[in-house]
Amino acid sequence: MIRVTIFNEYVQEQLNKRVFPFQEKWNEEGIRHMAARADEIAAAHEGKAIHDTLKALVEEDSEVEVRHIANLEMPECGLTEEVLEDTDVLLWWSHIAQEAVPDEVAMRVRDHVQRGMGAMFLHSAHMCKPMQFLLGTSCTLRWREGDSEHLWCCNPTHPIAKGVPVCIWLEQEEMYGEFFDIPKPDELIFIGGFSGGEVFRSGCVWNRGYGKVFYFQPGHETYRSYFQPDIRRIIQNGVRYLANPEHRQEKLECIWVKE
Repeated sequence: MIRVTIFNEYVQEQLNKRVFPFQEKWNEEGIRHMAARADEIAAAHEGKAIHDTLKALVEEDSEVEVRHIANLEMPECGLTEEVLEDTDVLLWWSHIAQEAVPDEVAMRVRDHVQRGMGAMFLHSAHMCKPMQFLLGTSCTLRWREGDSEHLWCCNPTHPIAKGVPVCIWLEQEEMYGEFFDIPKPDELIFIGGFSGGEVFRSGCVWNRGYGKVFYFQPGHETYRSYFQPDIRRIIQNGVRYLANPEHRQEKLECIWVKE
């Protein structure tokens, strides 16, 4: 059984009901804009939160079990040593509260990936601290809301692309465009194309120590990309590809070898 933990910062879904401590750094217009989105997110996710959608999605695979749901307000963001030790693959969705994740937690995630845990960063999680720490770049990009996307598979023999058509049409998706400040992917699987002519490296894999990182771009919070069968299949394939329990290391250290 593949053990999955889902981290969802779980902020946007609640902004129409409550105030978070870190909102004092935001301007009032931005708060009103994001709070208005809460109802749209609920509608897109059938009255539930983003982590509920992702849990149902990955558990369509009978070999996958979501062991933990973590969010920003839990102690240590719900990502304690014990939780990460009990995780084969971590799914991460975040957006407007990236800086609220403590560096200590982000570095703990980085360390577990280097020791063999898989990590999948979804959509706006490109700016989360664990992904930045793992890749060593800013992960910045160009963006525009209210677009559509042709998602092209440029590596059809890759396990993450198994059973996926060469092109997936997303009628509603946020435009992410180059330049995407990431290191060269070890494996490039999908490229997105948008109405303004922009292109984007939408599905990328990197090897980090004993673990792997998969970044996948579709999944804007107010759209229904995660309900599209081909997108669901890609994420399910990604979980299987990232799982690596047999090579998990207790710790990383230099090993002395006798002559």
